[in-house]
Amino acid sequence: MVAIWKSLKWVKKRGVGLLPLWLLALPLPVNAQRILNLDSCRALALMNNKQLQVSNVKQDVAANIRRSARTKYLPHVSAVGAYIHTTKEVSILNNDQKSALNNLGGYMGERIGSEISQSLGSLPQGTLQALSQMGLSADGIMQLLHPRLAGISSHLDGLGQSIVDAFRTDSRNIWAGSVMLMQPIFMGGGIVALNKMADINEEMMRNSTDVTVQTTLYTIDQAYWTVVSLKHKKRLAEAYLELIKKLDNDVNRMIEEGVATRSDGLSVSVKVNEAEMQVTQVDNGLALAKMYLCQLCGLPLNETVVLAEEDDEELTFTDITPVYNVEEAAALRPEIRMLQNTVDLSRQATNLLKAGNLPQVALVGGYSISNPNTFNGFEHKFGGMWNVGVLLRIPLWNWGDVAYKVRASKGATTIATLEMTEAREKIELQINQSQFRVNEAFKKLDMARANIKRADENLRVATLGFQEGVIGSTTVMEAQTAWLQAQSQKIDAEIDVKLSQVHLQKALGTLH
Repeated sequence: MVAIWKSLKWVKKRGVGLLPLWLLALPLPVNAQRILNLDSCRALALMNNKQLQVSNVKQDVAANIRRSARTKYLPHVSAVGAYIHTTKEVSILNNDQKSALNNLGGYMGERIGSEISQSLGSLPQGTLQALSQMGLSADGIMQLLHPRLAGISSHLDGLGQSIVDAFRTDSRNIWAGSVMLMQPIFMGGGIVALNKMADINEEMMRNSTDVTVQTTLYTIDQAYWTVVSLKHKKRLAEAYLELIKKLDNDVNRMIEEGVATRSDGLSVSVKVNEAEMQVTQVDNGLALAKMYLCQLCGLPLNETVVLAEEDDEELTFTDITPVYNVEEAAALRPEIRMLQNTVDLSRQATNLLKAGNLPQVALVGGYSISNPNTFNGFEHKFGGMWNVGVLLRIPLWNWGDVAYKVRASKGATTIATLEMTEAREKIELQINQSQFRVNEAFKKLDMARANIKRADENLRVATLGFQEGVIGSTTVMEAQTAWLQAQSQKIDAEIDVKLSQVHLQKALGTLH
């Protein structure tokens, strides 16, 4: 339904009435005829053309790509979370340090005992004598201090073990999460180039749709006028068959009366058979042409359709004044606009590549959380912090990679520019050729109309002479054949004028 609605918008944009289209889309009773004119066929073809529906979808794709490119200007927020299990934990202390802290009491007890023993041994002689008179000796003092030193050692061992436990990270199970915001500030012009490329791509898809529309209209016009031509030729073939049959009856009566030979009768009979075969061929061709037209219009192949101009004796023509200004014609031709889009895309691709050699600046910020966290030692609970900063990236050396790509992109731009210039030259030639074809078609039509007058007069004289008995049947058949050729040439000339005008409109880009 979306594709059909967009096709209807194309029809409305080009001035085709929607009411007749909806009426044509209504189901018809059995054996009813559907009357179509050129505008109706064009509208149905645009509504049911699959390639046009594909082009509309491509426009939607390009529009979404453009919207996506616009988001590159805006800050992007992302969140990440992780859980990691390791077989070993991170250790801040090495094994020797752990061993020393676990045996801190013994080590310190020996040191204290040794220091006290040395201190007692270095006391003055008078002090030692005084202690001896009090019943104390150095060894006795050490024996008295030994229980106290043992208690201090035990306490220090516990303190050392608590220090080792405090430095344990237990990082085998790690939980972490982060929310980060990044706002581009300067990306070397890459984001600007990317957005321009998205805009150009969307315009290119619109121009591609215009190409599809013009191709569809050109095809449907050819099919339409082919049906009209075959219907006129069918009527002509039937008229010729009636003429030759009348001549056959006259010759047979003359044979019975003895004024004509059997050979004359056989010659006329052969012409009758040929005329009947022509009628059959035209009928088959007309049926196939109508099936093809129905297929283009999205109608059932067995649909009974009647074209508005198929019963007209004379077709009407409108004068088309060509635009010889190449620039104006190029602006109307979607093919040239697509080539210009290609050139613009190539230039923006070059700018995008150049951005790879320029500094890039972005503002970053966010919030990080982890368990265990290190904000208060190693705590086995979630803790986090806010952060903000500026990210700067400066390319220093890439062995000329970007420079080579830029040169290649510039070469592609040059190629696209040359192709567009060549296409403009060909358009001017195509317009002139189409105009010559239209003029030639009108001249052929004038000549065909003049030939019809002579052929009608020749047939009248031959028929009258045959009736008077002064002209043979062979001369009459020659006059009938000449009349048939003149009428056929007139039909071909009329259709050629129509088709040449359509071709000229397509060359001018005005086929809407």
